[in-house]
Amino acid sequence: MHTRPRLLTSIPFWVLVAGSLAAIIGGLAIVLNGITAMEEVLNDPNATVVQVYVGQSWVVVGAAVLGAGAVGIVAVLALGAAAALTRRPDVAVESIDWNTDDETAAAPAVTPYTPAATAAPISVEDADIETPSTAPAPPQAAAERHDAPKLDAGHDAPKLDAGDDATRR
Repeated sequence: MHTRPRLLTSIPFWVLVAGSLAAIIGGLAIVLNGITAMEEVLNDPNATVVQVYVGQSWVVVGAAVLGAGAVGIVAVLALGAAAALTRRPDVAVESIDWNTDDETAAAPAVTPYTPAATAAPISVEDADIETPSTAPAPPQAAAERHDAPKLDAGHDAPKLDAGDDATRR
């Protein structure tokens, strides 16, 4: 019987929790560092345009990472609520008493062997044995085909190509 593991012992659940917390902490660090750098540059009269606008880009990247971590935490909370609200089926475990010698399984009934009535033997041709076409037919086949027309003995002999066939040109 297949049962679901508990949420607290699920490795993917804890990977989601750890990844979400790491994304929140990393995103927050990027955002705070970018805002501090922008404040310093904006108060400096000698700041260049590159210094000002690069800080804004880092803040946007940090906010995206922070938002991904927040979505992960929401997913963790939703999984926790769903696991708490769903009912787990009770698993009945049967205990075995090893001290008793009583066997509850009945032995299968054995019926005596009765041979079948003898039937005519079946003649089966072995498919693995190949016979060349030049071999003579077995006597059983010759006796069965007494009405077949007689063919000359050389009808299966290989013919040499003399090269005078006009249809091949």
